[in-house]
Amino acid sequence: MPDQISVLFVCLGNICRSTMAEGVFQSMAKKEPYKDLVAEIDSSGTGGYHIGEGPDDRTMSTLEKHGITDYVHAARKVNASDFDKFDYIFAMDRSNLSDLQRIQQRKPGSKAKVMLFGEYSGTGKAEVINDPYYGGNQGFEKAYEQATRFSTNFLKEVFPDVQPPQ
Repeated sequence: MPDQISVLFVCLGNICRSTMAEGVFQSMAKKEPYKDLVAEIDSSGTGGYHIGEGPDDRTMSTLEKHGITDYVHAARKVNASDFDKFDYIFAMDRSNLSDLQRIQQRKPGSKAKVMLFGEYSGTGKAEVINDPYYGGNQGFEKAYEQATRFSTNFLKEVFPDVQPPQ
């Protein structure tokens, strides 16, 4: 059996994009064939604007619309210890990525691989998940679609010998 992995999703406020990605990934990782392969999944923000708050209502309604009804999270800010705790830290956009890289520079030798989640777009070019906070529901649907596609591609790449459900 392959080694277990741990994954952290990061956006600005930890109430829209990173929680969407965490909810989607969590729902995939708790099912076969991935059930025993992912040790920990979490999300956080680069800013502390919403610490302790739940996800945006539109994130929750989008997840629920797609059958993810058991997601619970309280927003938190990313901290330096995350870079030793998680194997992968996925930024939702390039600004988040820059912030994370700046923090990681203060943690030489940390184990986390920090990258854009959209590196797993499957299109051959990295995509960002744009912040849907100030937009309409279509932005949340797009974030859901991207999180689903990126999660699927990531799991296939990191566990190439595991057969995903058809």
